[in-house]
Amino acid sequence: MEYEQLGKGRGKGTGPRGRMGGFGLGPSGNCYCPNCGIEVPHERGVPCYTIKCPQCGKPMTRKV
Repeated sequence: MEYEQLGKGRGKGTGPRGRMGGFGLGPSGNCYCPNCGIEVPHERGVPCYTIKCPQCGKPMTRKV
């Protein structure tokens, strides 16, 4: 790579989006079980995938 080419990017890098990756959906919404359909309110700061379904025990996912 020649020296003249350095620093001529277009600002479309693939770096992280925000502080924690940028994929957080905010405090609203529910966590739901894709297996049995049970929904529980989302708790701020707790990712839905860390919560087990109270009915079947499978990991839950986020529903906005």
